[in-house]
Amino acid sequence: MRCLICHGEDVQTKQVREEVKVDKNIICIPIQTPVCHTCGERYYNRRTVRYLEEMERKLQSSTVHLQEVGKVLELME
Repeated sequence: MRCLICHGEDVQTKQVREEVKVDKNIICIPIQTPVCHTCGERYYNRRTVRYLEEMERKLQSSTVHLQEVGKVLELME
């Protein structure tokens, strides 16, 4: 598969973390998806998009278990 953005030929499936924002929280969802190793463009099939949409609904209704892995802080001046 060639990348549609940079036309690179090194597009391979790899584990990535997709970020979903719910309220003030950012949740990382691990998924397998093709990624261009030249420019970083990600390609999502319909099944992956449906999975991410389903996870977003579950996150908004608090029906999944989350583990805190760190904090994001904002500088207040």
